[in-house]
Amino acid sequence: MNAVATKLGELKMDLAGELILPPDPGYDEARAVWNAMIDKRPAMIVRCAGTADVVRAVNYARDYHMLVSVRGGGHNVAGSAVNDGGMVIDMSRMKAVRVDAHARHAVVEAGALLCDVDRATQEHGLATPLGVNSTTGVAGLTLGGGFGWLSRKYGMTVDNLVAAEVVTAQGEIVHVSRDQHPDMFWALRGGSGNFGVVTRFEFQLHDVGPNVLSGLIVYPMSEAKSVLRKYRALVELAPEELTAWAILRNAPPLPFLPEAVHGQGVLVLAFMYAGDPSRGEALVEPLRTLGFPVGEHIGVQPYTAWQQAFDPLLAAGARNYWKSHNFVQLDDDLFDVLIDSATTLPSPHCEIFLASIGGATSRPGADATAYAHRDAKFVINVHGRWETPAEDEVCIAWARAFYRAAAPWSTGGVYVNFQSEDEKERVRAAYGSNYNRLAQVKRAYDPGNLFRVNQNILPE
Repeated sequence: MNAVATKLGELKMDLAGELILPPDPGYDEARAVWNAMIDKRPAMIVRCAGTADVVRAVNYARDYHMLVSVRGGGHNVAGSAVNDGGMVIDMSRMKAVRVDAHARHAVVEAGALLCDVDRATQEHGLATPLGVNSTTGVAGLTLGGGFGWLSRKYGMTVDNLVAAEVVTAQGEIVHVSRDQHPDMFWALRGGSGNFGVVTRFEFQLHDVGPNVLSGLIVYPMSEAKSVLRKYRALVELAPEELTAWAILRNAPPLPFLPEAVHGQGVLVLAFMYAGDPSRGEALVEPLRTLGFPVGEHIGVQPYTAWQQAFDPLLAAGARNYWKSHNFVQLDDDLFDVLIDSATTLPSPHCEIFLASIGGATSRPGADATAYAHRDAKFVINVHGRWETPAEDEVCIAWARAFYRAAAPWSTGGVYVNFQSEDEKERVRAAYGSNYNRLAQVKRAYDPGNLFRVNQNILPE
């Protein structure tokens, strides 16, 4: 037995988790990720049971010069959880969430999904700003910035990160916070997975729910421009507790929509009020009168239920290609681009969503965290989504056409978590004015660029 095989055997024996190799049962399942377009074949998958396993995996990969990718939820559209021919450090079984209701903090392991955190924190009537799809991994969402229904009120996910446990490229376990390794703590909050393997996150929690006022109001596509104009004026004046997003797509067969509307082009306003539901009713009412809705579903429901409302439209196993822009304001001509793209959808699963953020997300300075895009009041993302490889060319072309057409009104920035695999030329745009400082931190903690299967920052 050669030395490499011996060391591999030692690695397998030392793990509390498991080592999965290509011949093993379950290998294909273990290498599969949310985006079905990603079909990578790693040489090994180290399914970690805890931080000690992560240290063993990092040391092995570094010593044997292996390509490394890190898997939390496996939800990233670019497929950065897996690679060809290297090692996957898989933390998908590390899902523990520990809530300190008195301190209003939650310690979350890196394999946890949004639903795991929401379930644990809502037992105490608490939550932290996360995303809008409950199967998203907490780790990737956080490291890229993170925003959702609570962000206008309580900020980005990274604004609520108070500490983390990280395994460095040298195999050291470090605890980072404002007082410990503050440069890495700054970089983790928006710098993606460039600086180490984060094994635990500690978040600030806030009073939320357990019930919230939320829902959907559906307008026909023929009214889209008029409704978007009124929507723009409404969100400008809305309190930070109210978040309303617009989605342009073909209507799914929702039970509250007339059958004649199913499959037709619609503009959906999705909203949540992060406060006392009785106080939100008067604020939500104007959303219902922006035009003539073809259907609506509005009510008070558990926050955890609203967090899962869009899961059926974003289930694993479809092919996905995204394009995204940040905007300071919404121009009438941009609305024309949105509507034109939404009326030429190449697949019934494709959609364009317009997320209104601002509020608390805009208060920190651009250099307060690695996430730099504090001027962005709106994020528009094209969800190119379809079922078969035969549709790849037309769906990708559609998404790219929208990206080009909308660019004149954008800030030039982009949310790193929405970048597809082929957008390496937009890396500096993703990190904005903080790129050079991030490169310095990268050199300090990962000078050999071990962690490079991501939207990569080169060591300065």
